[in-house]
Order: sequence, then structure tokens, then C-alpha cells
Amino acid sequence: MSANNKPLVLVTGGSGFIAVHIILKLLEKKYRVRATLRTMSRQGEVKAMLMSGGVTNFEDLSFVQTDLTSDKNWDNAIKGADYVIHVASPTPNKIYKDENEMIQPAREGVLRVLRAARAAGVKRVILTSAFGAIGVGHKHHIGPYTEEDWSNTDARIHPYQKSKTLAEKAAWEFIQQEGDGLEFATVNPVGVMGPILGNDYSHSNDIVRQMLEGKLKYVPKIYSDYVDVRDVAELHILAMVRSEASGERFIASSAENLSTLEIANILRENLGEDAKNVPVREIPNIIVRFAAVFNPKLRMIATLLGKDMSTSNQKAKRLLGWTPRSAEEAIIATGKSMMKVIKGQMK
Repeated sequence: MSANNKPLVLVTGGSGFIAVHIILKLLEKKYRVRATLRTMSRQGEVKAMLMSGGVTNFEDLSFVQTDLTSDKNWDNAIKGADYVIHVASPTPNKIYKDENEMIQPAREGVLRVLRAARAAGVKRVILTSAFGAIGVGHKHHIGPYTEEDWSNTDARIHPYQKSKTLAEKAAWEFIQQEGDGLEFATVNPVGVMGPILGNDYSHSNDIVRQMLEGKLKYVPKIYSDYVDVRDVAELHILAMVRSEASGERFIASSAENLSTLEIANILRENLGEDAKNVPVREIPNIIVRFAAVFNPKLRMIATLLGKDMSTSNQKAKRLLGWTPRSAEEAIIATGKSMMKVIKGQMK
């Protein structure tokens, strides 16, 4: 146990959408938090997002500068930590010329974190993986995906999903071969929705923004499961502290499969005038696939068309007592908070 009886948790990628919600929940639960940032100038931005979430006291929060692509400062960042929640990973919103620009930092980054955690005597590391490491690249999959499934990296899949899969596999291999008693678990979220606290949010939320701003006249025919970011944060902490979680993967999902058009309908039914620009029609798959040839931002969407991406959340509910909100509640929270961002009302 760390000094002053408050365990210390290192959270990597501290400015990210999921990471900020994890930090928020950790501070609420009276943990000390040390967050990593690539650029220390973002400290104020992170604090502003936490204040939007209700934090008023920052005495248990500190920051340290690290980068997934360098060994520099990781030992110092993890020194004294009881737990590590490794959220940092390259974003799918950025366009890369070569898939290794996304894969290598993700894979090498998690190994850097695990080596430093092992050397520092950390009790457990929780990796934020993704559904992209579970249910992508399969032609004929029957039934909801579970934690037993892995994405097929031999198939033609998006580099982000490939990076998540290879990074998580590398992490499990390290734990099995070199972990030396280090405990490990992963949380694999589906599409993450929920309250936006600032200008940093998930790529799933970006679709909602495009709908609300009228940038999407039609929506792609994608069927996905969704989860509230607050529940993703809670699952990370359950995976961190519960003995049953060690050595396990957990899908973070409300286990409700919705089309993009159903998301649009939820926004229109609940946001009134703010949803006046939300589309009402779907776009044929063939048009999306054609457009993706010329628009790199559409390429991951194109790989998901017509795929069954339904998931089971029974493991997290059964082992950890996790109880997620409905997908509708998460989507409404996204829409309402996104409007504050669009209108410039976010504190």
C-alpha cells in the first residue's frame, strides 16, 4: 500500500476520452492518480475536463511526461504505483501512410509499460484493448462475440484494429513468458458513447457530431454494440481490484446491437431542435466502399459494412457484478454533451 493509505494508480494517455473518465472515477473513489501526457502543456485541458465532470480538488492528481515510442521516463512514471491502467494508444482518427505507424507504437508501447511495471513491483496492469481485437476479420461468425474470440489479422482489416489485436496479443505473451508474477487483465470496449467533458472524445462520438452538424446527409449500414464511457471506466476499476479479474479479458458492452440509423433516430427523438440536421436515411454499401477508395477516413467504416458485431457482456456481469447503462442512455448523453461542444458552452 502506498503512503497515506491511498493507492497510487498510473493512467497512461491521460488526456484521452476514456482515460479522463477513468481518472474522474478513480479520484471519486479516493485513489491517487498519476497521469501520463505526451505534452505537459495539456495539464490544464485535462483538469478542465475533470472539472466538467465535477472534480474540485486536484491534490491527488499529478502528471508525468512519457511517449509510447520512447523508453524515456517510463520507469520514473511508474515508480511507486500500485496499479497501472494503460489506456494510451494511437488513434484511428489520424491518417497513417503505413500501418506500422499505428501498429508499432501500440505494440511497443504496451511492452514498455509492462516491463516498467514488472520492474517497479506493480500489483496489476489493466490494458484498454478494444472490440477491434475480438470481432474483426471474420467472414462467417455465428452468435455474439465473447472474450474467447480474437480478430483475424490475416484478413484485410483496418490498421487500428490490427494494432489493437497485435498489441494485446503481445501483452498476453509477455505476461505468460516474462511477467514474473505481474497480474494483468484487459477491457475491450465496443463503440464508446457517453458524456463528453471537453474537445477530446472517441471516434464513435465523432459520428454523432457529424450527424448533429449536418455533415452526414446519409448514414452507413453498420450494426454495432455500444457502451457508456462511465461504465467503461467502472469496469477498468473492477478489473483492477477484483481478484477474479486477474488473467481475464472483459468485453465492455451494453450488448444491444444498433444500426447507425437507430442512433440517428434516438438523437432525433430526444434532442428536439438540436437534432434538426440528423439524417433520416441510409446510404448503400456500394457507395461507401467506392468513396473509401478516395477518402482514407471512410476505410475503417467500409470494412465494417454488413458485419455482425454483436457481443456478450455476461462475463463482466457474472464475474465482477458490472451493470452497464443502456445504449440509448449513453447515446443521449453523447448528443446532449456534444451540443455543448458544438455551441462552445463546454467549461
